[in-house]
Amino acid sequence: MSFTYDQLKTAIQNYTQNEETSFVSNLPLFIRIAEERILKNVQLTLFRKNATAAMTVNNQYLAAPSDFLAPFSLSFTDAANDKYFLEYKDVNFIQEFNPDDTTVGAPRYYAFFDISNFIIGPTPDGSYAVELHYFYRPVSLTTGAGTGTSWLSTNAEVALLYGCLIEAYTYMKGDADVMQEYEKRFMEAIVSLKNFGEAKEVTDAYRTGLIIRDKA
Repeated sequence: MSFTYDQLKTAIQNYTQNEETSFVSNLPLFIRIAEERILKNVQLTLFRKNATAAMTVNNQYLAAPSDFLAPFSLSFTDAANDKYFLEYKDVNFIQEFNPDDTTVGAPRYYAFFDISNFIIGPTPDGSYAVELHYFYRPVSLTTGAGTGTSWLSTNAEVALLYGCLIEAYTYMKGDADVMQEYEKRFMEAIVSLKNFGEAKEVTDAYRTGLIIRDKA
């Protein structure tokens, strides 16, 4: 089973038996929120990519990719071509560690500062080439045609459906028992998706030789 954009919207309306105009106009929002919740619960390797950029001297901020969802690693290369990995922290830690942003040094920590930027601590003492390995946010099902599909609508369709129904019933201030049942089914689907992702990673590792079976 999989959903096109139109099929998913129809399924939400069928489950909720709601065709009210304002409800229908919010269907894309329900879908986007459900997609975001799935992606933050299950970070699959197929949604991981690399980006290169540069830190600049005396600038404690580094622009984040527009599709950034969560970090995997951030490293910089110094003048001797040595690579160093920064440790991910929260913003408060960075600001307490380096309260004076004019204090510079070799970068040690980074945090997601706002929707568009990372903050670096201490403030870089030079210009460094950086490589960010991160989980990205794939294009939403709602951005395509009604007959279009996405990876989530094809491979995580159960989680997507129940995630949407949770948002729809929240909007409707629906029955608590129904909400609880949908939440239960959503979390069951999330567990299945995590297991799928972990099994795929192990399979790929065997296939590429990263894992070698013992010869008994």
